[in-house]
Amino acid sequence: MLAARHGIAYHSETMTRHVKVHLLPTLFEPEEVRGGITVIIDVLRASTTITHALAHGAQAVIPVGEVAEARQVAALRPIERVLLGGEREGVLIEGFDLDNNPLAYSSEVVSGKTIIFTTSNGTKALLRAREADRIVVGSFVNLQAVVHALVDDTRPLHLVCAGTEGKISLEDVLCAGGICHRLQLWAETFGGGDNFDCNDDPTQLALDLYWFRAAAPEDNDAAAIQEASLMSRGGRNCQRLGFDHQVSHAATYDLFDIVPEYIKSTGEIIVPRSQE
Repeated sequence: MLAARHGIAYHSETMTRHVKVHLLPTLFEPEEVRGGITVIIDVLRASTTITHALAHGAQAVIPVGEVAEARQVAALRPIERVLLGGEREGVLIEGFDLDNNPLAYSSEVVSGKTIIFTTSNGTKALLRAREADRIVVGSFVNLQAVVHALVDDTRPLHLVCAGTEGKISLEDVLCAGGICHRLQLWAETFGGGDNFDCNDDPTQLALDLYWFRAAAPEDNDAAAIQEASLMSRGGRNCQRLGFDHQVSHAATYDLFDIVPEYIKSTGEIIVPRSQE
């Protein structure tokens, strides 16, 4: 009943789905994700911010790699329909409307707008994964929605952790481990013999880390995730900038039931109509 309520498909034949966690975008070659579904994970803060923006009525988020490119893309659109968002070194870019604070992307600010978005880590991770058949955005705030989307897709799974300044960041790996854990829990509960192969080394590391840091994963121990996130490289950077509350918020489970998806033909991240 639960599976049906969430639109999860049952398969007539059992199958094994391969799951790979990439601890940094530089640890995979773009062609490795070809033919698969890729989840971009930048908990602090791009994935969380994109999810907030779209949940609060933004029409689309357009990820770009560089600040100059963001300004060029924005200049091609009606000024009243576009916002510039993102950060460099964690703070607002000069001349931009919004930084990378998910709490700033309220419905009053972003509803009906297209956001041209560039960040130090998350948008670059997404653009590196463009060879994938399908790209979605994952975070703690939409964790279960992402899991529901993944179990209904038969392609190989790649979980890409954005990291911080080219270094592995604890909160992204924790989130990847949380997705793996819930996928395995679904397989045990509803899978009918289907299973998820999480046996490569980085994926095992992510799962083990999640079990170690999240005191009781089955109970969604948000306090443990928040504590770990504050201790991470990304969390320490946010605290240095006075963004402690953003870290705690980004470590909150399942605030939204949407899965932002990157559409290669348009270059936009949207909420597909099937989710509306």
